[in-house]
Amino acid sequence: MKSATLNLPDSAKFRGAVQLIHTLQKQGYQAHLAGGSVRDLLLGRQPKDYDLATNATPDLIESIFPQTIPLGKQFGIILVLHGRHRYEVATFRTESGYHDRRRPSRVAWTDAREDALRRDFTINGLFLDPTTGQIFDFVKGTRDLQAQVVRFIGDAHHRIQEDPLRLLRAVRLKNALRFQYDPTTYQALRRQARLLSHVTPERIREELERMWSDRARAQSLRELADLGFLDVILPEVSQLRGVPQPA
Repeated sequence: MKSATLNLPDSAKFRGAVQLIHTLQKQGYQAHLAGGSVRDLLLGRQPKDYDLATNATPDLIESIFPQTIPLGKQFGIILVLHGRHRYEVATFRTESGYHDRRRPSRVAWTDAREDALRRDFTINGLFLDPTTGQIFDFVKGTRDLQAQVVRFIGDAHHRIQEDPLRLLRAVRLKNALRFQYDPTTYQALRRQARLLSHVTPERIREELERMWSDRARAQSLRELADLGFLDVILPEVSQLRGVPQPA
């Protein structure tokens, strides 16, 4: 798929990402921008970071680039230092066995399509080759961007059970983008609220801090209450609903 209206930024960080992709492609590998940066570029927003996805294995990534950090090598993620910037370069992978409701116990290298299918939301499952402008959409993410909808990839309940922090991410993403929930996604959020009890306080705090820093923080707070999330993560705040406050 080609995007005729895609305006790519002219920043040092973006140019660095393109250079890494070009280097991988010259070595004979597929390499794309992945996830949230593609979503933001298609929405005309400025991405904060540029993550790359490739069919090169972690060992090959380390051999191709001179400065790397094995950030999460067992999960296929290598941090590449390029100029003044850092980029996560991840090998296309499948995941299974989320015994701790966060990290997979089994990872296998795969292709771009299978990698997209294991991601969280359709609008985060897109790939872009910035050297050609080609968009790779295996999960109908461009459709949901146009419809302004947040939708889980595949079975919503399964996606949440893999990592319940995705409950909070759904709220943050929906309100940050001023989107709506897909009805199936919304029902899954309501039904799975109790799974937040399995998420560590540190991860919840980080997600809430990102939520509170956005202009839609008030709407996010209302939705956390309406979905039953506050009862689990901030019960003391939930109990204040309806209690008159002094002027």
